[in-house]
Amino acid sequence: MTSNLVQNPLHIAIQGVKGSFHEEACQIYFKNKDIHYKYCDTFEQVFKHTKQHEELGFIAIENSLAGSILPNYASIKQYDLHIIGETYMPISHQLMVYPGTQLNEIEEIWSHPMALRQCQAFINQNSTKKTVEKEDTAKSAAQIKENKLKHVAAIASKTAARIYDLDIIEPNIETFSNNFTRFLLISKEKEFSTASNKATLCFSVNHDIGSLSKALACLAENKINLTKIQSFPTKGKAWEYFFYIDILFGGENVFQSAFNQLKKTVNELYFLGKYENNLMS
Repeated sequence: MTSNLVQNPLHIAIQGVKGSFHEEACQIYFKNKDIHYKYCDTFEQVFKHTKQHEELGFIAIENSLAGSILPNYASIKQYDLHIIGETYMPISHQLMVYPGTQLNEIEEIWSHPMALRQCQAFINQNSTKKTVEKEDTAKSAAQIKENKLKHVAAIASKTAARIYDLDIIEPNIETFSNNFTRFLLISKEKEFSTASNKATLCFSVNHDIGSLSKALACLAENKINLTKIQSFPTKGKAWEYFFYIDILFGGENVFQSAFNQLKKTVNELYFLGKYENNLMS
């Protein structure tokens, strides 16, 4: 490991403010370590800050209900950053209001777009209330507190309700209880753990019959387990795509063999990171 992961305190850029799910997940990943956060309004700011400073970034990449945050995959590649870790966190959403506000007084519900999607059933049941997409779950709660808004509710975490002294009037409103978000630790330096057994790659193939299957066959031949594949449009090229894949491998030699074989099969191949699989089976 290089210096970023042994700094005390750690300096990490996250999307959101104090009490956000990013902050909670980061604390879970690093357990009892002292962390100084750079709070960013957008993921783009996280990527720029991580690229420009000797600090780490921590981003959500996918949710078990709402799916992948596709632009984040492309931004990792665009900013030439490296995935060096991952964690999964159960997500429970709370509907919170300025103290004393009743449900029938609420006209709008604010939250991050991914959080709103994870609570779609509740939103459908309360369709008279307008949903408003905001930069962050916790920031929505903070704005209600700061401006004493009595016609607005926020969807955020229990931690955010406690920090901003809001009342939870509808607890656990996520559509399904088995709701998890995957987060990635990113760095501009290659700080890969010796225990790494998972990697993320990005590649493109020709528009030929079987070109994608040939690429994936390289993984199977090397006993590589493909755990995810996601396509994303190539900027400036209509109907052309990059494929982002997550793979599990048994050892460094196995990974290198598969990588070298894949490189000969595809048009472009990018290595986005190598890290320890943190999904509990």
